[in-house]
Amino acid sequence: MIEACIKRYPGLAVCKGDMEKAVEIIIACYENKGKLLICGNGGSSADSEHIVGELMKGFLKKRPISETQRTQMVSNFQPVAGLLNKLQVGLPAIPLPALTGLNSAYCNDVDPEMVYAQSVLALARTEDVFLGISTSGNSKNVVNAAMVARSLNLAVITLTGESGGALRELSDVCIRVPASETYQVQELHLPVYHALCASVEAHFFDE
Repeated sequence: MIEACIKRYPGLAVCKGDMEKAVEIIIACYENKGKLLICGNGGSSADSEHIVGELMKGFLKKRPISETQRTQMVSNFQPVAGLLNKLQVGLPAIPLPALTGLNSAYCNDVDPEMVYAQSVLALARTEDVFLGISTSGNSKNVVNAAMVARSLNLAVITLTGESGGALRELSDVCIRVPASETYQVQELHLPVYHALCASVEAHFFDE
């Protein structure tokens, strides 16, 4: 999937190694029953939800529920049997910007720059992975969340522009796309995270 992405976007060849490392970290997270905690601001906030949409349902594959799980679910509650053909196996991920009630309360009551850090503290388990998106790499609320994630021993993956900003030094993997203008960075983030999601999905649901 990464090779195909780079074929379509040759400029992303400089990110290949980091993309491969990110896929390895995310696969290990899911093999250990972890989840992704994802955040960003503005367009990167929308990207957070986009990524979750690709992980929590079928992306390029249909991901039917296994016969073992079907049997267990039906034995627990027989009436669910008629629903199972419309359900797909999800890879757990939470878009932190979508926690509107919590976020608005925390920004109002405490500190907007700590809003994602608070969610990481509340939700994180050691097997989880933090994924922070910032075109500059310097978004304070994302940086603070990454710092808390590091303090909790979470793996930290970030998507940034070419400099990496402050997030570069806080990351286990910092995927720095070759652009610096905000909209151009965002344009390159999309094929990157599509390739990550597709690669992870192929690992778990290869047909």
